[in-house]
Amino acid sequence: MERPDPDRHRRRLRLLAELAGARAGRELPAPRRARATRVKGIIAVRRRLVG
Repeated sequence: MERPDPDRHRRRLRLLAELAGARAGRELPAPRRARATRVKGIIAVRRRLVG
């Protein structure tokens, strides 16, 4: 069995870290969207009550 190439190992670790960061980045906007939806709902209810 060949010994693992240190450069390849480093590249793999960097790729895995970038993928983890990309996943974390995708997860952040979801709460923001949920909050925006909730705020829009509150505004709609207030408009119905007033008008």
